Amino acid sequence: MGIPVTHPFAFDPTYGMKLPDLQAIVPPQAPPGFDPFWQTRYKRAIATDPQPVLRISKLTHPDWQVLDIVYTSTGGIRIGGWLLLPRDRPVRRGLVVGHGYGGRDAPDFDLPVEDAAVLFPCFRGLSLSPHPAIPPDASGHVLQDIDKPEDYIIGGCVDDLWLAVSTLLSLYPWLAGHIGYSGVSFGGGIGALAMPFDLRINRGHLVVPTFGDRERWLTLPTVGSAASVQTYQKTHGSVLEVLRMFDAASAAIRIKVPMLAVVALFDPAVAPPCQFAVANALPTSKYNETFILDAGHFDYPGSTEQNALLREKVRRFFKVL
Repeated sequence: MGIPVTHPFAFDPTYGMKLPDLQAIVPPQAPPGFDPFWQTRYKRAIATDPQPVLRISKLTHPDWQVLDIVYTSTGGIRIGGWLLLPRDRPVRRGLVVGHGYGGRDAPDFDLPVEDAAVLFPCFRGLSLSPHPAIPPDASGHVLQDIDKPEDYIIGGCVDDLWLAVSTLLSLYPWLAGHIGYSGVSFGGGIGALAMPFDLRINRGHLVVPTFGDRERWLTLPTVGSAASVQTYQKTHGSVLEVLRMFDAASAAIRIKVPMLAVVALFDPAVAPPCQFAVANALPTSKYNETFILDAGHFDYPGSTEQNALLREKVRRFFKVL
């Protein structure tokens, strides 16, 4: 086990930082108007009726009933995905699971949760939620309306998460107070932005989350979505003032519910300093934990063992008591 020393990248995915350096990162303060911006957006979003439509999926699994689902998000955009229901257990928890910027081809049947209705939405423009006005690739998607804070695609994806929660509550109203969120990479950043303003989500699991410390995010070499934003900025001028409104670390400071954050010491797609800005922003609490991986977005010796430990933590974190 250990941080990878051999890799194909033209830059150092540790950015020259050791664990103590990363743990010392101070999250950025939110810009003026941050809270009203997101509070207004949330109120507008949850006024939308998600109108979920379900059908039996062609996918099957011995432990889960698999349903294809479509629901309505803001702007009338239809969000596709999957809903897993336990075959032999009652539904006692709801869980929304966000995906990375590669999209999602199928639900994750190996999540270590029980007694849960698990909703896997595809954020607008991606995978099962295509839209003619939204690029389906990460490099184009992350730029959609980046010059318009009210219309920027990242805000729309946060809306999609909030409407996923509304969808679960419309189907299973007894889950109120028992809905969690789990998101990786892109989905981790979206979760950090969404959770402070949606008190219906009572715990969160963010894995190598992106969109933290946007000022730093705009400067570090990467193979992730930040690269296309950095290129855009070279020809269109600074986008920092807009992106500060969409800073996952500034948002995470406001999260008050139990959190399991997972961050990596080496990551070519989401720079570790930006990940740690999100994790460090979470309040110190006996209910919060930060789990450290040797690497993210990269195969490495020891990953199987680390992920087995993490899987057990996730099982306990979402267990219904």
